[in-house]
Amino acid sequence: MSNEHFSSPKEQAGGLPAVASSLRHVFGKAGVVRGTKALLDLNQAGGFDCPSCAWPDPDRDRSHAEFCENGAKAIASEAMAKTIDREFFAAHSVAELMAQGDAWHDLQGRLAEPMLLREGATHYEPVSWEDAFSLIAGELRGLDSPDEAVFYTSGRASNEAAFLYQLFVRAYGTNNLPDCSNMCHESSGLAMRDAIGVGKGTVTTEDFLEAEVILCVGQNPGTNHPRMLSTLEDAVEKGARLVAVNPLKEAGLLGFAHPQHLRGMLGNASPLASSYLQVKVNGDMALFRGVAKALVAAGTIDHEFIRKHGSGYEAYRTLLVATAWDDIEDLSGISRDKIEELANLMGAGEKRLVTCWAMGLTQHRNAVATIREIANVHLLLGAIGRPGAGLCPVRGHSNVQGDRTVGIFEKMPEWFLAALEKQAGVPVPRKHGYDTVASILAMHEGSAKVFFALGGNFAQATPDSAFTAMALRKCRLTCHVSTKLNRSHLIHGRLALILPCLGRSDEDGGQFVSTENSMGIVQSSQGRLKPASEHLLSEPEIVARLAEATLGDIGNIRWRWLAADYDRLRTWIEAVVPGFDRYNERIREPGGFYLPNAAKERIWNTSNQRANFSLAPLDAFHAAPGRLLLQTLRSHDQFNTTVYGLNDRYRGISGMRDLVFLNPQDLTDLGVKPGQRIDVTSHWSDGERHLNGFRAIPYEMPRGSAAAYFPEANVLVPVGHVAEGSGTPASKSIEVSITPSQG
Repeated sequence: MSNEHFSSPKEQAGGLPAVASSLRHVFGKAGVVRGTKALLDLNQAGGFDCPSCAWPDPDRDRSHAEFCENGAKAIASEAMAKTIDREFFAAHSVAELMAQGDAWHDLQGRLAEPMLLREGATHYEPVSWEDAFSLIAGELRGLDSPDEAVFYTSGRASNEAAFLYQLFVRAYGTNNLPDCSNMCHESSGLAMRDAIGVGKGTVTTEDFLEAEVILCVGQNPGTNHPRMLSTLEDAVEKGARLVAVNPLKEAGLLGFAHPQHLRGMLGNASPLASSYLQVKVNGDMALFRGVAKALVAAGTIDHEFIRKHGSGYEAYRTLLVATAWDDIEDLSGISRDKIEELANLMGAGEKRLVTCWAMGLTQHRNAVATIREIANVHLLLGAIGRPGAGLCPVRGHSNVQGDRTVGIFEKMPEWFLAALEKQAGVPVPRKHGYDTVASILAMHEGSAKVFFALGGNFAQATPDSAFTAMALRKCRLTCHVSTKLNRSHLIHGRLALILPCLGRSDEDGGQFVSTENSMGIVQSSQGRLKPASEHLLSEPEIVARLAEATLGDIGNIRWRWLAADYDRLRTWIEAVVPGFDRYNERIREPGGFYLPNAAKERIWNTSNQRANFSLAPLDAFHAAPGRLLLQTLRSHDQFNTTVYGLNDRYRGISGMRDLVFLNPQDLTDLGVKPGQRIDVTSHWSDGERHLNGFRAIPYEMPRGSAAAYFPEANVLVPVGHVAEGSGTPASKSIEVSITPSQG
C-alpha cells in the first residue's frame, strides 16, 4: 500500500504533531462538541480519570488540558457516539469480524446492547440483561466446583467495581482472580515486598523534582505514559541528571517539546537524558550488579542506613567482590568505564536517586532478581524513604494498582481474607487461585470451564496466542464486560456473551467512582458524557445483578443495595482495607488522598522487619548462536491491546504493524535488506512458533536484538516462558531465528 513506509526515528516527543494527532482522533471519532467536553473533563477535579495510563495528576495547579496524546486517543475511542448493535452483528458474522484488524474493530463504535453467541451459531444475536445473567448464573451453578470458573479483571475497573467483583468471586467460592497485573508488574510487586515490605512505588512527583539523578530503565514514556515527560522535563530543569537505560533509542527519552508551551509548539525540545545506555536485552541485572560493585569499591555507600535498616549486606558485599567485571560487561553490553561513571554520578551529592521502570524489566525470566538488584543499589545508597529518592514502578493501566489494593489477586494475604469474611458474613476460600498463565493452562486442559472477564482483551493481551485461543475455545462459556468490540469476543467458548458497560467518561446516575494511580493516590472519577446507549449498565451494577442471580443475597451481603450507592461500597472497602479511613469524606477532597506507604517512613514490613539485600546469582537469558532475543512492545498508535491506527510516529513507521526491528548489522549478516519480508521462528522446550511474512526494519539497538509489536507478536511467546516467582510471561526475551520469507 502507498502509505506504508519507514523513515528515520524522531529524536524528540510531543510538539505540534502530538497536538494535531490528539485533535484528529478526538474530533474525528467523538465529534467537536462531545470531544471537547470530554477533553475538558479529563483528569480534572470533579471530572473523570483517564482510562489510559496510571501516571498521577498534579496535586494542584492543573492545566485546562491535563492530558497527553495517548490519553486523548483513549478518550476519543471511548467517547464515540457511534454504536454497534443487533443490526451490526446481524450483518457481520464472527468469521467476518475475525478477518478484520484490531484498529478496524476499535473504529466501529461503542457496544450498545448485550449480545449472545449460541452454540454453533455464526452471528451474535441480542439478549436481554435478565436472560444474560440467568444464563451465566446457570453455568456457574452447574460447575462441579467453583474453581472451574476463571474471573479475569482489567486495570480499567474502578475500586468500587473491583471490590464488589472480588467479593462476588470469593463468596461464590474461588480465588481464581487473574488480572492484567499478572502480565505486567507482578514481578515488581513480589521483588519489592521481599526487599522493602511494600509492592508499590515509594515516591511522589515531588520526589522527581527534588532528585539529583533519575534512572528511566526499560520503559518508553513518550508512548506509554507521555504525561511523565512533563515531570521529567521539570526535574531536568531543576538540575536532575536523567539517565536512560533501554536497548532501543526512544524519542521520549531524548527530548520533549511540551505541546502546551509555546516553545514546544514551535518544535523546540528540552533535552532529557544526559546519557543513554543501550543495554543488551535482559542485561539490566548485570548493569545494576556492576553499579553496586563500583559503589562498594569506591566506598560511596550509606553505611549508617545499612547498619540501621539493612539485612544481608556483608553476604552481598562478598558476592560483589566475587563477581567478575568481564561477566558484567558481557551480560550487560555496557563497558566498565560507563558503569563506573554511572555509579560515580549516583554516589555523589546527597544520593537523591529515583529509579523508575516498566515492562522492559518485568517481563523476563529473571525479572524479580533484576528488580531486587535495583533495590540493592538503593539500599546501598540509603535512597529510600527520604525526599528525592525512591523506587518507582510505572504502572501501565489506569487502575491496575487500585484493583490489587482492593482485592483483585489470586493470593491475597490472610489479613485481607479474614477482614473480608468478617464484613461479608460468609466464608471465603483460602486456597490460592489461578494467575493468568495458570488460567490459560487450566482452560486448555479442561479443568476450567467458564471464563468471565471484567474488561480487557484477554485473547490479545496474553502470550502464546494460538495456545490461548485453543484454551478459550474449550470453555463452556466465555463472557466479556466491555465498552468496545475486540478480538476476545471472537475467540469464544461454546456459548459467548458480550455485556456492554459504561466507560469512565459516561455519566452514571450522578455517582462517581475512584481509582488509584502509580503513586498510591486515590482520587474520584465522575463521567459527564451522555452514555452512547440507553442499554448500558455500570460495572458495579453488572456485578451485583450477576451475583444476585448466582448466589442470592447471603450473609451480610445485599448485592443490589450495595451497588445502588457507591458510598456503601466505599464503606465496605474502608472496613476491609487499611488506609481507607474516612474514605467517603476524603475521596471528595480535590485531588483525593495518599494511601499509607510504610517504606516511605523507613518501616519495613518484611518477615524480619528489615530492608533486605538480595543474593541472587548474576543471570541473563541467552539465545543460541545464530539466534536473537526478541521483545514485544507497543507502537505509538496503541495503548495496551487497543490499536488506534497503523502508525508509530516516533519510530518513523507509517501504515503498518507487520514488522520486526533489527540491528542494521544483524540485517546484513542475515542477508536481509531493509523492508524485506522475513519469517520469524521462536524456540522453546515444547517446540517452535512461527510468524511469517513480516518486514525487517533497521533500528539502532544492540547486536543480537529484535523487537516486534504486540499483540501481533504474542504468538511467538511460549506460555511456559515466565518470570521465576511472579509467573509473568517473559515477553521481552524470546529466542528467535530469522530467515528471508520464501512466500
